[in-house]
Amino acid sequence: MSLDFLISVLENVDNPARVNRNNAANIVLTQPELIKYLVDITFDIDNKLSIKAAWVLEWICTHNGIEYIIPYLTVFTNNISRVHFDSAVRPCAKICEHLAIAFTSKTSNKIKEQLTETNIDLIIETGFDWLITDQKIAVKAYTMSTLFLFGLQKDWVHPELEHIIRTKVIHESKGCKARGKKILEWIKKNKNQKQL
Repeated sequence: MSLDFLISVLENVDNPARVNRNNAANIVLTQPELIKYLVDITFDIDNKLSIKAAWVLEWICTHNGIEYIIPYLTVFTNNISRVHFDSAVRPCAKICEHLAIAFTSKTSNKIKEQLTETNIDLIIETGFDWLITDQKIAVKAYTMSTLFLFGLQKDWVHPELEHIIRTKVIHESKGCKARGKKILEWIKKNKNQKQL
């Protein structure tokens, strides 16, 4: 199947309702070679269709397995900072959170084997940019979790994250404030465990 076929599938996704994303994801998964095109369209950042591609890509990673992104980790991490439509940033932030969860999992998995230091650094860099710029609540919530998890591996991340939460995030919406307080508790608990 071709790029044109995938474009026609995405054009039929009228809104981000679960059923629409699920139907499009199922079509893509019957022909996994379409995932490459899905990633390409996600990062065609000035094309409104990139929003729908990001919705479907995130649905696949959330409901069918984060492993589907593995062949495209470098493309994904090199380009997430370029995404600018709010409705495309949110699913990219969610995929980053899934990557962080998989990477810091106690069980072995393919993300641990394939996600490189460069990939992680790019996710962290983009995450901090998302936290200090005008982003939706969901993006900031996913990003704080992502940064906390990667901060378990990189010592410098937690102090920076804590600073941004205390100086910026804590003054934002109730949702951001609540997630920020939770992340601060996690950082404190992790710090205390390291001291034992």
